[in-house]
Amino acid sequence: MSDARPSWERFKESPFWPATVLVLILSAAAGLFAWSYTYAMANPTPHSIPAAVVGSYEQARGRAFLEGLEKALNASVKVRAYDRPAAARAAVDEQEVFGIFEVRDDGRAVALDVSGASGASVADVLSEAALEVGERTGVAVTVRDINPLQPGDPRGLAIFYISLAAVIIGFVGAIQLSVHARALNPLERIAFTVAYALLGGLAIAAAVDWLLGSVDLPFPQSWLILALTMFTSGMVFTMFNTLIGRWAMLPTWGVMVLVGNPSSGGAVSWPLLPSVLGAIGRWLPPGASVNAQHTAVYFPGHQHVLPFLVLAGWSLLSCGVFLNWSHRHPGGREKEPVGVEAGGAAG
Repeated sequence: MSDARPSWERFKESPFWPATVLVLILSAAAGLFAWSYTYAMANPTPHSIPAAVVGSYEQARGRAFLEGLEKALNASVKVRAYDRPAAARAAVDEQEVFGIFEVRDDGRAVALDVSGASGASVADVLSEAALEVGERTGVAVTVRDINPLQPGDPRGLAIFYISLAAVIIGFVGAIQLSVHARALNPLERIAFTVAYALLGGLAIAAAVDWLLGSVDLPFPQSWLILALTMFTSGMVFTMFNTLIGRWAMLPTWGVMVLVGNPSSGGAVSWPLLPSVLGAIGRWLPPGASVNAQHTAVYFPGHQHVLPFLVLAGWSLLSCGVFLNWSHRHPGGREKEPVGVEAGGAAG
């Protein structure tokens, strides 16, 4: 018997419809992926670089140097005056500024202290601009790195890579639980997400530190950050899977990869990112993970609470949505009626 329904309705109920949708989505995703990373990282441009200044910067030659620096960097350097070099160094340790301009000898000399650990790309921008302006204004400029990157990580990318690994494996693990362990109940699924996050975070930290020796990690803290990142990423996918089912990968990929990773500040420091990405990156899980890990490795004793609050906030939100709407989530085990169990026991 032939199907009298219109061909469009038959097509929508066939396996060709979701396959066609996936082809279009994957094609768009490929273009968006290339666009987002190229937009953020291909041509880093200074937007707002906070820097400290101390010494005789109010003298005529000192003012001329700072004005020349501002012009050379298109007004992107935001200079903050400090009374003492020690106060300026404390601001570097708190990651409030990216370098210190100490104006000496009534403006005839400038010592620039950059912090490679704060951002190698920003340190390069400040150093090149200061040397060029010094030559043009007749000011002797010396540059030193007061907080260099570790030898095994000369460009500061290792932290970005380990955070990226935690993010991607985090939601891939959640996808695999949804596919291969559908019978897990909500609390069991969260427990197994915790388990693979803890073991995965340990594996990432051990591979980079113990096996490769690329970065000397403060191991317990780095492990905790990686595990929290993996758990958060996994629960973000689980939340979207609860809300929109099989299309959950789309918002997860968008939040965590298309926007989250380029805006994290791991590959390109936030002062060199496009303004919008620089503003939102620290509020997304990848940016929070990079910030927490970066401070743990290079600024011990100056850890900030915000990255952990961001990761915890996303985790709590995701868990709350999942637990409250878990009836919409595919999977879980059917509960046998109490009466049936009792009848079976009586029989």
